[in-house]
Amino acid sequence: MSVTSQKTFEQPTSFAFTKENAEKAKAHIAKYPPGREQSAILPLLMLAQQQHDGWLPVKAIECVAAMLGMPYMRAYEVASFYTMYNLAPIGKHHVQCCTTTPCWLRGSDEVVRACKETLGIGFGETTPDGRFTLTEVECLGACVNAPMMQITSGYEDRYFEDLNYASTRELLLKISRGEKVKEGSQTGRISSEPLGGPTTLEAQHQTWKKRTA
Repeated sequence: MSVTSQKTFEQPTSFAFTKENAEKAKAHIAKYPPGREQSAILPLLMLAQQQHDGWLPVKAIECVAAMLGMPYMRAYEVASFYTMYNLAPIGKHHVQCCTTTPCWLRGSDEVVRACKETLGIGFGETTPDGRFTLTEVECLGACVNAPMMQITSGYEDRYFEDLNYASTRELLLKISRGEKVKEGSQTGRISSEPLGGPTTLEAQHQTWKKRTA
């Protein structure tokens, strides 16, 4: 489910896409044939969320629904279903930990522990300074390089793979200090190669070397 909040927060009284984002919204809608414009609901909600500090107020959902000619409640159903949409204010950095089976088998419990201990918050909470929000999410699509997490900062989504307690803690501390961090595998793995490096054609390669020596 989406990130929500038990705390009281103020909803804005209006929302409108910026000129640039309005053009992007039109481009998304144009990808679908006449009568199927509502299929653009996912990218338009994301565009609205990115524009509004990482969360979707009611007025933003109403704006998207109006653009697509659909009832507000149908747009709200989409926004409240997917974890990538947030219905309450979140921190500047949205830390999303995958705990689905592949990541769990590879040690996501330690990644979660590092996040909670380093940030001092639990799932669904935001640090007192408003800089970090921690969320538990389902599969993020990099099971081969599990465990992993996604950190969203404004319009930027960054993915970190092959994590453990130490590397997760180091990442969060660097981000908190405003330092540059390495994306992707934290162990030096290239793409989704085996941990020991590419081996599939190694036997054939060695045979070829002997024959051509």
